[in-house]
Amino acid sequence: MTPSETLTLPGLSAPGSIGIDRNGIPHIRAENEADLFFLQGFHAARERLFQIDLFRKRGLGLLSADFGPGYIEQDRASRLFLYRGDQAAEFAAYGPEAEASFTAFTKGINAFIAMTEADPSLLPVEFGLLGTKPAVWAAGDVSRIRTHSLSRNALSEILRCQVYGKADHRTDLLRRYLEPKIAPAVPEGLDPATIPLAALDVVKLATANATFSPERLAATLDEAPKWRATTDLLEVVLDAQYTGSNNWAVHGSKTDTGLPILASDPHRIHGMPSLRTIVHLTCPGLDVVGAGEPSVPGVMIGHNGTIAWGLTIFYIDQEDVYFYETHPEDCDLYRYGEGWERVRTVEERIKVKGCDDQILTLKFTRHGPVVHEDPVAGRLYAVRAAYFEPGTAPYLVAHKLMRAKNLAEFRAAAVTWGTPSCNLVYADTAGDVAWMPAGINPIRPNWDGLLPVPGDGRYEWAGWRDRAQAPLVHNPARGFVFSANEMNVPAGWDHKAYPFGYEWVDYSRATRIEEVLGSVAPHTLSTSRALQTDVVSIPARRLGKLLAGLTPSDPDTAAAIAMLAGWDHALTSMSAAGALFEVWWSRHLKKALWNAIVAPELHALMVPGDVDGTLAILEDPDDRFGSDPAAGRDAILAASLGAAFGEMQRLLGPDPAAWAWGKLHHGFFEHPLSFLLSEATAKAWAIGPVPHAGSSVTPMHTGYRGTDFRTMMGSSFRLVVDLADFDRSVTINTPGQSGDPRSPHYRDLFARWAAGDYAPLPYTAAAVDGALESRLDLKPG
Repeated sequence: MTPSETLTLPGLSAPGSIGIDRNGIPHIRAENEADLFFLQGFHAARERLFQIDLFRKRGLGLLSADFGPGYIEQDRASRLFLYRGDQAAEFAAYGPEAEASFTAFTKGINAFIAMTEADPSLLPVEFGLLGTKPAVWAAGDVSRIRTHSLSRNALSEILRCQVYGKADHRTDLLRRYLEPKIAPAVPEGLDPATIPLAALDVVKLATANATFSPERLAATLDEAPKWRATTDLLEVVLDAQYTGSNNWAVHGSKTDTGLPILASDPHRIHGMPSLRTIVHLTCPGLDVVGAGEPSVPGVMIGHNGTIAWGLTIFYIDQEDVYFYETHPEDCDLYRYGEGWERVRTVEERIKVKGCDDQILTLKFTRHGPVVHEDPVAGRLYAVRAAYFEPGTAPYLVAHKLMRAKNLAEFRAAAVTWGTPSCNLVYADTAGDVAWMPAGINPIRPNWDGLLPVPGDGRYEWAGWRDRAQAPLVHNPARGFVFSANEMNVPAGWDHKAYPFGYEWVDYSRATRIEEVLGSVAPHTLSTSRALQTDVVSIPARRLGKLLAGLTPSDPDTAAAIAMLAGWDHALTSMSAAGALFEVWWSRHLKKALWNAIVAPELHALMVPGDVDGTLAILEDPDDRFGSDPAAGRDAILAASLGAAFGEMQRLLGPDPAAWAWGKLHHGFFEHPLSFLLSEATAKAWAIGPVPHAGSSVTPMHTGYRGTDFRTMMGSSFRLVVDLADFDRSVTINTPGQSGDPRSPHYRDLFARWAAGDYAPLPYTAAAVDGALESRLDLKPG
């Protein structure tokens, strides 16, 4: 019999339960939807209260009250990007049940907070370390925060100007490759060289996580401006370029069961606890299981016993940077049309720990928040974004998706999706599979969206493209649909009549996924598991073909070529050739290429280097390599590979037989407040290090930090759904389901995740009951 305890919970209208299975997955049962989402919020707070409290305070711009002046600038940035529109329209956009669900969810969070006030021992230890308390939630807090959607493509517009100001379009393709192929048109009135990099600071800060250090926590009011840039450019660029995901749905005609198999693994920056949490929600009329974010009700990726769905980022351009000429006598007036328009100013009083209340001045043009002021140049800079519209909070339309029972209902929900723009893959027990893009898409009548534009009225959005006219792929002849953030708009699509965007993730993961899905028959649950954890590197394969023609005289280069020639291009943790290749690729080849054809002052802007842009120029060298481009290219390949071989000897010793990728590349999770812990506790709460396979270009995405090869982002959560038998579905989340270091489910999934293994995801009542290790029975108070 499952061990159980009973708790009386004020706010609950009828009995319910939260069963925890052996892997920490909660199976929440209630007699009505209000109680179901109430209990989801309650459980999210019980397991992740510090995480969701910090998420709320960061997103709403409330950090300074808890942590002091070092967070004033971040609060200001966050408040600039809040949803400030009509709240009734906002709730309505997510479906008729949304307001009631969001309200119940936040009441559940508040119910647990009330319990911690009555019994402080329930409070997560992080609050004690920082001397703070959790705050009460309101229903609107679920959706007002928009900063998870700040992704495309304000950052790149400004970086492109930096490159264009010193070089040209060909050079910028090494930073960010474009598809369909286009030479961005410089808008009338723009001199790219005049756009400052500082215009990025507030945008970066609005997207940054709340970070902690002794210096920041001790900052004074005078030192507050120092913390305007809490994250460096490289971190933001890596996040923008490597945030991705994989998903696919295989038709029953290609599977061993005759019904579809669906897989989804979103890729995001890793954290402790993880961004995602797995949950099973059951009440009359709704029975859905999968993953979401602990601060949001419902399930974003999963199945409901009839349909299953997954998502990845689809790169619609949803942002634009505007710059404005200001009046010479009044910097709050900006040129618009034939006259001048005044900036709208909002002043907000905030509490600051240890100080008097401060006034934050927020400025907005007709297009959006002012992110930079340059009085010397007489300019303002603002961001216009699709996510300021009602119904565009990140992922919340999933509240509709999880209720669909067939493709028509799913598609009807998908065409209301706002942000972030996504590839949705779908499968159901009727046998259908489908792919469709989803996301609000602005119409730009007279520019391509790749560079900043004057805000004087010449470059205005003309509404939104009809999302119902976006493509749909349904039961294709090849028997599967998939996406991996590549440019995957179907062949023949008219990009001029209906554009989406031009900046995508490289084809590497997509190429490998398509290769496996098209060659393995029949497809099984094990096939999807193996593909989600596949570590074959397509760039390694492509570069191996270029190396095959080299005959170097340098012994190190010759030894390196021989070593790579016999390799299967799989970046396993034990692979010596894989270690050599990644050191060459990440530390030597791209740098040697830039040294040869890119001005030195632009090298920092190239990092990490676009995969497709880099491979394109190496496979088809041009005049930048000299009078004999192929020979010039080969010299770069040989010299950089020889240098990488030498570094490998310094890193892992002189004997290549002793090298292994996992001796460099490792998974490691450190508690975010480790600097406040004793050395012994910090070590006990850390997880890892463990040797890790893969890279950012393999289906098992394990993007790493170049300085120490530590995995920083990738698929912390994975799901494979068997539509023929939902109880055979599997999942994984790392490092565990709980954010409490004292919980047995704080780290229990880490070893399996690192090894590419899974946990079962039971769905039917009998399977769930057989998997439970504990149950909390809840009675109305």
